[in-house]
Amino acid sequence: MLTIVYLVAIVAEAMSGALAAGRRNMDIFGVAVIAFVTALGGGTVRDMILGRFPIGWTQHPPYIYLVIGAGLLTTLLARHMHRLKRVFLLLDAMGLIAFSLIGCNVAREMGYAFPVIVMAGMITGICGGILRDVLCNQVPVVFRRELYASVSLIVCVLFLGLLQLGLHLDLSTAISFGVGLSLRLLAIWRCWRLPIFSFQERWD
Repeated sequence: MLTIVYLVAIVAEAMSGALAAGRRNMDIFGVAVIAFVTALGGGTVRDMILGRFPIGWTQHPPYIYLVIGAGLLTTLLARHMHRLKRVFLLLDAMGLIAFSLIGCNVAREMGYAFPVIVMAGMITGICGGILRDVLCNQVPVVFRRELYASVSLIVCVLFLGLLQLGLHLDLSTAISFGVGLSLRLLAIWRCWRLPIFSFQERWD
């Protein structure tokens, strides 16, 4: 199930990256790069940090065609994208949870300790969006909108906790996915946010 969600998610993330590139008036090459980085950047950073080589997408070339194709297709459909906002939010939420769980599994299978597994899950879940926003010269959305990175953290901790209690991997994955998706959608609906730190005083 996670594989299907993963494929849907990387397409959705690639399209969100293409839209972000369009808001910055990038050319077609820029659109393709931002789409690729948004969709596959999180897993790439995770693999580099964990020393997991070869990097995932290098062993699955169709993923490259899929995300770049989705990004370029977005340039043709951009005018109609506003009608699909809710669908995108749902797909993005599913992608966040799926990426986080996949990242956890990768680090867990490599024998890393609990905090490293959690960080690997979070990096996989949120790093693509961070790279997208940095390349588009804006403060990453994950740091200033409804609960996002914190949902990834909760999902990773819950997933590992369920495994520690002896639940089967598939059941732990399903429960964590359901809880994480519900929490993210509730955060969007209820506009739940973490406390904001604002410091304007100058030190000169």
